[in-house]
Amino acid sequence: MIRPSKLSEGDLIYITAPAKATDVASVLFTKNFLEKNGFKVLLSEHCLGSFHYFSGTDEERTADMQFGIDHPEVKAILCARGGYGCVRIVDQINWANMLRESRWLIGFSDITVFHHRLMKLGVQSIHGSMPLNFEKNSPEALNTLIEILHGGFPEIKGPAIQGNEHGSAQGTLIGGNLSIVYSLLGTDDMYSFDDSILFVEDLAEQLYHLDRMFYALKKTGALSKIKGIIIGGMTDLEDTDNPTGFSIEEIVSQHFIYSKIPICYQFPIGHFPDNRSVIVGEKVHLSVSGSGSKLSYLNSF
Repeated sequence: MIRPSKLSEGDLIYITAPAKATDVASVLFTKNFLEKNGFKVLLSEHCLGSFHYFSGTDEERTADMQFGIDHPEVKAILCARGGYGCVRIVDQINWANMLRESRWLIGFSDITVFHHRLMKLGVQSIHGSMPLNFEKNSPEALNTLIEILHGGFPEIKGPAIQGNEHGSAQGTLIGGNLSIVYSLLGTDDMYSFDDSILFVEDLAEQLYHLDRMFYALKKTGALSKIKGIIIGGMTDLEDTDNPTGFSIEEIVSQHFIYSKIPICYQFPIGHFPDNRSVIVGEKVHLSVSGSGSKLSYLNSF
């Protein structure tokens, strides 16, 4: 895997909005935060634009992403927010310069589409917070992002949860928003699940939708290939009028009755303030015990 170069003081971070339209205040807050941390910041032409639901037309959002990928001074591309829209432009982007002169791509939620594409290309990326969330993020969420940009490998710990399955495993870290991972199953951007540690999170989903997604992962063979699974924030989940009777722990655990792998819940990744940054495509070690869960990078040992 290609790991983009670490950033130094004065390096340029490019903020663009490849999906849903965003607000001015959150982008300006982020610009100020990054500049205080020693970076230069450039906004894309349509970063603060609006075209119906999106920040711009498909062509405009594609051009904005292409500008960041091809700009010789850009060291990191920070997506302004998620929502929906990345799948509409992922095939229109020429990703070649991510191989020639790789730079970090940062984001989560709908940006999981781009994490898939970069994994196919063999380039690491950062699943981390975006300008829409910066002002409300925990210090740890922002610190892990800055640490990775500076070349670090932050260790992340999760709580001791009754449903956790104890154990340890090593593998390549893949994942992101569960709805996006599910939507790309069977496509040319589908993750390779072999020998991986899978992390997932989601927002405002019906419990039976999550159940369906995990059955799809099982039926594609993905769940038999992974070495461990991290369940991040399952935020604002909903249930039907006639309750399904499932918890997220029950939905997940039913698929691993005969395959004992480490499983942890409520890990600090997802649609909430304490959204820690992780490196997609890096080799990691996951350990789950009575004291909680821990994700560390093999490169940090």
